[in-house]
Amino acid sequence: MNHLLEKLQPYPFEKLRALVGGHAANPALKPINLSIGEPKHPTPALVKDALAAGLDGLAVYPATAGTPALRQAIAGWLARRYGIPQPDVDTQVLPVNGTREALFAFAQTVLSPGARVVCPNPFYQIYEGAALLAGAIPLYGDPESWNGVQLVYVCSPANPSGKVLDLQGWQRLFELSDQHRFVIAADECYSEIYFDQPPIGSLQAAHKLNRNGYPRLVAFSSLSKRSNCPGMRSGFAAGSAELLKKFLLYRTYHGSAMNLAVQQASIAAWNDEGHVRENRRLYAEKFEAVLPLLQHPFKAEMPEGGFYLWLRTPIDDQDFVRRLHHEYNVLVLPGSYLARDAGSGNPGSNHVRIALVAPLDECVEAIERILRFAHNG
Repeated sequence: MNHLLEKLQPYPFEKLRALVGGHAANPALKPINLSIGEPKHPTPALVKDALAAGLDGLAVYPATAGTPALRQAIAGWLARRYGIPQPDVDTQVLPVNGTREALFAFAQTVLSPGARVVCPNPFYQIYEGAALLAGAIPLYGDPESWNGVQLVYVCSPANPSGKVLDLQGWQRLFELSDQHRFVIAADECYSEIYFDQPPIGSLQAAHKLNRNGYPRLVAFSSLSKRSNCPGMRSGFAAGSAELLKKFLLYRTYHGSAMNLAVQQASIAAWNDEGHVRENRRLYAEKFEAVLPLLQHPFKAEMPEGGFYLWLRTPIDDQDFVRRLHHEYNVLVLPGSYLARDAGSGNPGSNHVRIALVAPLDECVEAIERILRFAHNG
């Protein structure tokens, strides 16, 4: 048995089940689950139609590199979305089975045992698990020393805070990468859920800063949040041709090819923006409805991107979540489950993450129950 598995912490939702499992929820109230970031808006008909039309492809072993048509659709979308030269479809774009799988596998490609890996804090736990199972050492937040760092995970817009890294932030990170020669894995799965200006992407920032060829940089995105089809497990990695060549080699052995029906549906999704605009409208409607309710006592802020509220709690976050579920049948996620104590306390403590993925009326009802809970103590 791989002894590195013993270093993995339980996943946040496993911890959540244990937290609320011994306390029955209030049966007088309809359950509302806002704990998991699983999109609930309808999958676009054009995606489902393309998937159905491509079912004959299930009789074929797909290539790990994907079809030229899919790589072209992804490259075209990247060029349109970020105003960059179209990436080379043969060397700078690689389809993946969702960002979760790819962000994990990428670490196995670029890390050597004993390397150091920088994760944001709070963070998506896949980064930590990927580092540990590669025999590396995860670090949380900016390290005191960048020596030995081989990989830095960036999430923008961030899960759970919704903050976006600006051009100056990318420039600082690129300069550190040049100095210490580490690779940057940019997790951009929330890039298409925003409410003001489109967030700058890592490839876009690199282009603006004249970093030709995207040295030591790979961006990851998917259709799960953008197009409400998390079950398709469809995304891409794009950037440095040198890194993607090695990543493709790893994936060829790993057996990570996307089936042809999903590839056909993905092409339809990447080539359409109408459903993406409608998706943003639906999330904006929810934030517009719930934020005015949360100004007292919580003073919630609009995220720059994503569909999460990152809410400070008046009591311990785990106690808040357990009691909210027990008394008001609303399930949210303790912030401390999404972060680590890196020496100055857990930055997720006394916060909860609320995913506004349920229908509008359920989101409003959930917030109203949270307010009643806060006012009643």
